[in-house]
Amino acid sequence: MVSSITRTPGIPGGSASEINGLSKGIEGSFALNLIPLPASALFGTDGIRGRVGELLNAPLALQVGFWAGIVLRTHAAQVGPVILGQDSRNSSDMLAMALSAGLTAAGIEVWYLGLCPTPCVAYLTSISDAIGGVMISASHNPPEDNGIKLFGADGAKLPQVLQAEIEAGLRGKISSITSISNWGRHHSRFELVEHYGEALKKPLHSAVNLQGMKIVLDLAWGAAVGLAPSVFQEMGAEVICLHNEADGDRINVNCGSTHLEILQAVVKEHNANLGFAFDGDADRVLAVDNTGRQVNGDYILYLWGRHLQQKQQLPDNLIVSTVMANLGFERAWQQQGGNLIRTAVGDQYVQAEMLRTGGMLGGEQSGHILCRHYGVTGDGLLTALHLAALVKEASVSLAELVDQSFQTYPQLLHNVRASDRDRRLGWKDCQSLQQAIALAETAMGDSGRILVRASGTEPVIRVMVEAVNAELANHWTSELVSKVQQYLMS
Repeated sequence: MVSSITRTPGIPGGSASEINGLSKGIEGSFALNLIPLPASALFGTDGIRGRVGELLNAPLALQVGFWAGIVLRTHAAQVGPVILGQDSRNSSDMLAMALSAGLTAAGIEVWYLGLCPTPCVAYLTSISDAIGGVMISASHNPPEDNGIKLFGADGAKLPQVLQAEIEAGLRGKISSITSISNWGRHHSRFELVEHYGEALKKPLHSAVNLQGMKIVLDLAWGAAVGLAPSVFQEMGAEVICLHNEADGDRINVNCGSTHLEILQAVVKEHNANLGFAFDGDADRVLAVDNTGRQVNGDYILYLWGRHLQQKQQLPDNLIVSTVMANLGFERAWQQQGGNLIRTAVGDQYVQAEMLRTGGMLGGEQSGHILCRHYGVTGDGLLTALHLAALVKEASVSLAELVDQSFQTYPQLLHNVRASDRDRRLGWKDCQSLQQAIALAETAMGDSGRILVRASGTEPVIRVMVEAVNAELANHWTSELVSKVQQYLMS
């Protein structure tokens, strides 16, 4: 606990009883005025996300803030603040202020961090007496999208059961709540972001520094522009920055973790040791080695796993990943005496499995990496610092470490756009598509894997085919993409 991170005196009072079955309500309150919502579940794999002005707007954010405040205080042993941060999107100010209005209407004090990475909100929530955290961001999505991510008092993603309670309030399924006579207040607490930056550096300062390393950072015009360069420089690295201003019009556009081409070119041009590309809210990262080659989450997990394994800091030699993890990674890790558990796609599922099994390292191929030795959630800056330190300590290049690790199986991922949310989420009910998947799985046998799923963060259905050779992967990807397109047009 950081002693300076305490509640402001005079926080509003007002107890919250159980929110179901109460007779004393606020008749005519804005909280009971319903707004149009999709028939499908509002919360996806990473909170609520969508196009601003369509699904996401100020009235929705106001309601989410109110019901999140009611639910969080209902389940808290003692009422505390909620920590609120945002990325650089043009709509983030509007959504953050609407959320704050809803939270304060629920009697909650809001600590507003302003521009910061998502893991900053999670970390500060976990070490303070906050009852929850909220981040306004659509992560790697384009500028016109945005999202609302909710965290519990422990800094982990808010459990689904509590998300369901919030959604019940939004849908008018909670008819009444206790009267609120005291209102919360909004406080700007920009200085708290510095605590997060210090926490990133502290575990490494006594063990290793990054002096002599030249590192390129692609900050995607996003949430890490104010923090990442200083953290790496204070660790001793020479830093070259790309897309390092907060720009809501350009966040993630042809840059960051979804577009590595510029970073790859700059790493080679400047003979840098390595490069890192963050997404818009910096909760994930992909690396580029000194030859300009991409290093994804599978390789990061393998290299960090070996490092922890050698230090006897990896219980049961366990890594938790998702169904997207490459077979080459899984089999190479097993050859090292390691265990790999797969979950559904989404860092919240990885984190839940890590907590269930006692695992200390987990993550996704896309670059969400969780290491419980050092953090409470997926953290791009933390991961980048530790990977750089690992390379420095190994005294060899990242390219050499990758070459010594494993070879990936050919893996193709195709996104089929599906704007109709309900149809996208209902794809499993299409019998002809299910039959096509079953046929492909039977034909491939042990020679590959197939994964079809509706994205929880983007308006697409993802088709992934992994096989022992590219010809097989190409064939079945083409077949299944065609079937998905037929389903969406029917």
